[in-house]
Amino acid sequence: MSGDPAALMIEPLVGWPRRAQAGQSYLVTVDLNGPAAPEDWPYEEEEFDFGVALDGSRRFVCEALNEPSVVLHRFGGTYGPARFVIKASRAPGPGTIWLTISNRWGVPVRTVELPSEIVADAVVGQGHVVVPTLNGATTTLPAEHTVPGQRGGRRPVSGVWSPHHITISYAGTDRAWAVWTARQLERHGCQTFLLRWDPPPGVPLTRLLADLLAAPGRVLLLLDEEYLRLGQRTELEWGEALGSVVTADPDRFAAVDLSARTLPAATAVLGPVGLRELDPAEALRRLLATLDLQGARPEPEDESVAPRFPDAPPAVWNVPRRNFRFTGRDTVLEELRALFENGPATGARVALRGISGVGKSQIAIEYAHRFANEYDVVWWISASFRATARQQFADLAEPLGLADSSALPERVRAVREALRTGRPHRRWLLVLDSADDLEQVYDLLPEAGGHVAVTTVTQGWTASGGVAEVQVERFTRAESISYARRHVERLTEEEADQLADAVEDFPLLLAQTAAWLDANRMSAAEYIGLLRRADADEIGIQTLPDYPIGFQTSWALTLDSLEQDSPEATELLRLFAMFSPGSIPVRQLQRARPGDLPTLLAELAADPAHWLGALRRLSESTAVRMDYVQPSDSVGYVDSVEMHRLYHRFLRRTLTPGERDELSAVACRVLVSADPRSPSEVANWPVYAELLPHLHPSGALESSEEAVRDLVLNCIEYLRLRDEESTGLTLCEQVLARWRIRLAPTHPSMLVLVHQHANMLRRCGRYREAEAVGRSVVEQLAEERPSDDLDLLRAEAGLGGSLMALGLFREAHQLFEEVWRAYDVLDGPEAPRTQACLNNLGVALGLLGRYQQAADVHAQLLLLRRESFGSDHQSTLLSGLTYARSLRLLGRHQDATALQETNALLHRQTMGDHHPQTLAAQHNQALCLRRSGDVPAAADLLRNLVERCRNLQGVRHPMTLMVQADHASFLRSHGDPTESAELTDAVADGYRHLLGDDHPYTVGVLGNRGLLLWLAGDRAAGARLIEQALRGMTNAVGADHPWTLGCALNAAAVRRLSGRPDEAAELRRETLLRARAAVGPDHPLVRACEDALATGTEEPPGWDFEPQPI
Repeated sequence: MSGDPAALMIEPLVGWPRRAQAGQSYLVTVDLNGPAAPEDWPYEEEEFDFGVALDGSRRFVCEALNEPSVVLHRFGGTYGPARFVIKASRAPGPGTIWLTISNRWGVPVRTVELPSEIVADAVVGQGHVVVPTLNGATTTLPAEHTVPGQRGGRRPVSGVWSPHHITISYAGTDRAWAVWTARQLERHGCQTFLLRWDPPPGVPLTRLLADLLAAPGRVLLLLDEEYLRLGQRTELEWGEALGSVVTADPDRFAAVDLSARTLPAATAVLGPVGLRELDPAEALRRLLATLDLQGARPEPEDESVAPRFPDAPPAVWNVPRRNFRFTGRDTVLEELRALFENGPATGARVALRGISGVGKSQIAIEYAHRFANEYDVVWWISASFRATARQQFADLAEPLGLADSSALPERVRAVREALRTGRPHRRWLLVLDSADDLEQVYDLLPEAGGHVAVTTVTQGWTASGGVAEVQVERFTRAESISYARRHVERLTEEEADQLADAVEDFPLLLAQTAAWLDANRMSAAEYIGLLRRADADEIGIQTLPDYPIGFQTSWALTLDSLEQDSPEATELLRLFAMFSPGSIPVRQLQRARPGDLPTLLAELAADPAHWLGALRRLSESTAVRMDYVQPSDSVGYVDSVEMHRLYHRFLRRTLTPGERDELSAVACRVLVSADPRSPSEVANWPVYAELLPHLHPSGALESSEEAVRDLVLNCIEYLRLRDEESTGLTLCEQVLARWRIRLAPTHPSMLVLVHQHANMLRRCGRYREAEAVGRSVVEQLAEERPSDDLDLLRAEAGLGGSLMALGLFREAHQLFEEVWRAYDVLDGPEAPRTQACLNNLGVALGLLGRYQQAADVHAQLLLLRRESFGSDHQSTLLSGLTYARSLRLLGRHQDATALQETNALLHRQTMGDHHPQTLAAQHNQALCLRRSGDVPAAADLLRNLVERCRNLQGVRHPMTLMVQADHASFLRSHGDPTESAELTDAVADGYRHLLGDDHPYTVGVLGNRGLLLWLAGDRAAGARLIEQALRGMTNAVGADHPWTLGCALNAAAVRRLSGRPDEAAELRRETLLRARAAVGPDHPLVRACEDALATGTEEPPGWDFEPQPI
């Protein structure tokens, strides 16, 4: 190519945002114009290649989307523009984008300044933009008009347009279709540009359609009801605009029909092809046909990352129905999407924060639907109540194909692990709705992977770190007007504006007032006047802080109208206020015994048609949302009702104390009638999960009715059986505070409650408190009841569990033995509680170091349980595990390994990999393998167990600490001493926090740390800890306990290596005698003592302390 390109009279054609929202991304296009006529081309070469570069000068990040160059040919056009994405910084202020155009040798021939103001608010601009050209002149182009998140500046097309450049214009609600369409067209060789259709009010539709032609190539419109009604355009206006713009340039336009209804006749000029209710292959065939792309050969598709066909739902989905009246909020939705897309690769978490009623949940629902085809799992959780949130999170286990477990915590942990690892699905969205208490649900968050959206009124989420925030404000006035006019068609724009002003653009209140106007004939002006003039005090309602007075007024008017038109619906609504607003048990209400309901509601519940009509009336006129179920083989029904929490508060405030007491009694009777009265039956657990959230709002915790107290206790027992100790403890404490006022300490209900309270404290690791509670009850009952009283025996067994956890093994053993003997006489040896107490007795014997007696007890219990329950029952498997552990502690390693391998396999087959009992079985298996000499297998299993226990149970759970302690000891002997030291320190800190400095487990792990220090060469520090461990263990469990003897063996080695051979020999002789008496002559500990004493070995200390389950 010859000649001087710089001599060409060329003009740059640039589309860029003059105003950009902070943090948002935009498309910038750069093209060139040359001489207008081919004969004015001054060179023999027919085209020149110019390099294009953008520099954001710290205010914008610029990235080229294609080859950053433009080829200008003699006919005055190009083969297409250079395209860039620029992202504005998050700090508002003036910015500059520098455009540099270079010749083919890379020499800049012109640099142009493109100013752009970064603003915090949405950008909607009209007018014209002055663009500087290379020859110093200026050219005037139509301005871009975009909203944040839309990747677009605009530019006119010069030269010949390409049919393979396709701009896809879509309404925000159809984004899934836009993304899928773009992907399919790109696979078939096209370049696409997504342009969200959001016509600003007041701009003629003809101009807006014509502006679409400023994009390169063809324009594909995705038409449906939402697209056509945005901006409140009439069918006549659409007809005029399409007739004017499309008929003038028909080859540039194409359209697809996504509507569930027939499109207006005016759209016929576009010839839209329908894509709804087709399979993906047929939809793609029609799409390609309408764009004349049938012959293009597609690129291969990676379905694991490609957007899914919009009519194909995610593999796992439970999101509430889409709100067909959803309006606006595109800025928030796109900011939310950008935070997810630009979040860390390990997973993004975003909180939608705003006051109640501002529309956070509706935004989350719309986001889930709008972006559904980019996820394989979308799971919605009502997070206002901890027990409900955990149950709904655990319910995800089944659709994920995870092994079932009866223990709710294990299902929760299994789901969290599946999401963290991305197996079986990597693309997932979790929505925690109304998660205002961070501590209540934070343990549900997977540590990595996927997206988590939270709706909340608090700042706790962002303050915790790692969670981005999107502040949800009230509607903009344009959004308010659009919503009101779509909901109430008779409103003029001026009336809609006045209504929005009266309710201060508050979304929930706007929905309430619009629903009232739509259902009543009162003129808009009169209704708006009432909203402005009414005084809340005049209508007897207490004002809610931070909310417009219109809340009280509008809802009072709604209740008044509802009471006049449908008194039975009003009474039902007031009863709803006595249940948790997140999921009102409408099916339980309909099934209630007639005598449990007031006459009016009993008659309503007996008539399915009227019942459904009343619910529909409430849904249409109040802040109530229904889940309607329509089985294929029966009449439809409403399964659950959700009430907005703000409206729920309002309704409760309208009730007098007398009304509240009456409705509370009704609600309690309904809940009692729904109680299966058998929380031990797994089949009943879903019912108890449904009843739990309603105990507090219904007044059940304050009720003096025995049946209601039984309901409360059954719910607590359900939580215990599900291993939901944290939620159970909270409920126990709430109930205790109320029952202590009404019931004597020895009342049967109170005794059960206190027993459960101690259970929950112990399970939460609050052992001292559990002991105090349990001991108080035992002492009180022992004064009043005989020794074989069942309440006393139950209390003694519970106290024994607390004592065992605290390291008070002798007292625990004494209690367990007394209780076991009493149960054996009362119920016989085969009774479940007799066997349970015998198991506790065996565990206590093992903790006392009486391994042979413990093995005898567990062997006896194993035979009993095999006969009673079979070989694969959970109780039988537990006895097999404890017996194998006892054999290992006796030094019978081969016998223990053979038994434990079978036992661990049965655990996995019967209870799954994630159950705590399976983890315990595999832990014992790993230790058996180590002691039997299979070090590689033990190493693999121990490392795997540490990771699983951490993920499934937390780093400070007793089982996790136990497994980590054993892994640390293994690493000291067979792995990395440095890793062992770090792990040992973490375990020591965990035991100190959980059990205290003087507990034998804390002391024993301290001794293990001393072994590591000695090995690392710090003999003085190591010796000090080893001697300290000997003194501490002697004080904790006595001089004859095998743990103390192991510490003594280590101390003797330290004394000999420290130049104190006589002291060492004396300690070894004493330790040998004690060991023979404690564990028998053939135990490994005895042989180690004999070897050390006989040879005077110089071997370093190395007897590990091994904590046992508590």
